[in-house]
Amino acid sequence: MSNRRPIVRDRIRELRRVRAADLLPNPRNWRLHPASQRAALEGVLSEIGFADALLARELSDGRLELVDGHLRAETAPDQLVPVLVLDVDEAEANKILLTLDPLSAMAEASREQLDALLGEVETGSAAVESMLAELAEDAGIASEAAPLSTPDYVERFCVVIECASEAEQAALLARLEDEGLECRALIA
Repeated sequence: MSNRRPIVRDRIRELRRVRAADLLPNPRNWRLHPASQRAALEGVLSEIGFADALLARELSDGRLELVDGHLRAETAPDQLVPVLVLDVDEAEANKILLTLDPLSAMAEASREQLDALLGEVETGSAAVESMLAELAEDAGIASEAAPLSTPDYVERFCVVIECASEAEQAALLARLEDEGLECRALIA
């Protein structure tokens, strides 16, 4: 028996800079992007910029259909964004669309490495800070992790709206998140 690994095909045809609004959203995209994720992405893009390419496949008419990167495209519609154009057909694109994020989510966290990295990261974005705090909590290091380096005081302005039922609360929360507001449900 051979210990050789199979040769893996390179399906990247080219890197293009494309106006994000010209990319066609994939009609089979199953990922939803809550307001908290949108805000965190905006914070990262504001502080760093684009450091990853969107994935797309070229249709027979020459247009590009997204395989991955829908939220990034929506966040910067008038900007030229990096796009890896893949040499895949529709069935292969569907498989990538279905498996890319779940494969990434299967990775496990090294508590020590994550704790050290959290201690080094500085952000001025409350949304990014919230995302990283949730990451630390999920890894079981929230109480041990040093606070992220952010301004000493961040003013927050809140509104409390009383709802007649949990269903009304959930509907209102969903509506406000769709409008791009950072919200959370409270039970009093």
